[in-house]
Amino acid sequence: MERKSASVIVIGGGVTGLSAAWWLAREGVDVLVIDKGIVGWEASGRNGGGCTHYQSPLFHEEQRLWPQMDELLGYPTEYRRERVIMALTEAQLAQYKDHGDICANMGYQYETLDAQQTRELVPFAGDNVVGAVHYHFGGQANPQRTVQAYAWALQDKGGRILQHTAVSGIVTVGGRVVGVETSLGRFDCDHLVLAAGPQTGALLETIGIYLPVAPARAEMIVTEPLPLMKIGGVDGNGLYGRQTLRGNLAYGGGPHEWLEDAPVTGGDAARPSTQLLQNLSKRLVELFPKAAHVRVIRSWAGIIENTPDGRPVIDRLEEPGNLTVTTMSSVGFGLSPATGHAIRDLVMDGRCSFADIDKLSLDRFANLPRDWRARQGWVAPVLAA
Repeated sequence: MERKSASVIVIGGGVTGLSAAWWLAREGVDVLVIDKGIVGWEASGRNGGGCTHYQSPLFHEEQRLWPQMDELLGYPTEYRRERVIMALTEAQLAQYKDHGDICANMGYQYETLDAQQTRELVPFAGDNVVGAVHYHFGGQANPQRTVQAYAWALQDKGGRILQHTAVSGIVTVGGRVVGVETSLGRFDCDHLVLAAGPQTGALLETIGIYLPVAPARAEMIVTEPLPLMKIGGVDGNGLYGRQTLRGNLAYGGGPHEWLEDAPVTGGDAARPSTQLLQNLSKRLVELFPKAAHVRVIRSWAGIIENTPDGRPVIDRLEEPGNLTVTTMSSVGFGLSPATGHAIRDLVMDGRCSFADIDKLSLDRFANLPRDWRARQGWVAPVLAA
């Protein structure tokens, strides 16, 4: 029979929750992950796999940890270093060079490639490419493999995972979290980590705390296998993605379909793919003209959450003081090694040891109007009857 208590309960079995639980279990903490479905079933296991988030205060730790993750976890993530950002216009190339300069000022190496050099490095590029930036850092990993690696490594350290168990509310007594209500009854804890993706805001509302997030439906496409490129992570033309080790191209890149608030106990019913797949396919052909002959063999759609400013929330609240909240605003996968480390620090020490994450606190939205989504146009479309 499942023991209905843990020192730390983590709500959410995506990469952020699993990474946080793994970091805690490494310290000998009794930790339980609860997920309404299967771990990594939503965006965490189905994304572009990018690991290059230079605009985050967690960037340095992200870059330090990813090359070590296979060894630390004891299971493969299929991490591959380096990334190429291709430009189809001179304006894009100038923008990408500006991004490269930001990284160079932080101590990371990149180089600018002309059109011919780009085609030599990326054999699927065509005559329409004007150049690229080649990051000698960053990279990409396999989301499915990585989710598996976190889950298995967590369990190896004594952590527990409870799947197919929906959390419906947070229980507080005297200003502290004492447990959570689930479809299997109440589970007690000393500290709660809330990493429930699109459901994070709704769960916080059950104890009167407002977290502004807007859920959106995102889609990706996967092609037939192609010969492996030297560098698997190539972005451009508004697309993000990677080439798998089998050779498939897996790419997404909006536009996203805004949804109403995601329910606490489950997601939207499955729906067929939308016309966005045609848009994604067209842009992928523009990016890789020499791969235009391959067929799209599958696609996926998942729900991602977005904060008003596009930055994550990673915060141990003042009240309840034993509640740590995180929502990653669509950048959870690549930052997950560093985010898990930060959450471990917040739970055990009250502060992050390796980066200043104050600007990721929830209180930055204290004066945000409740109609912010309408003001930004982030609202679900009204469908004709």
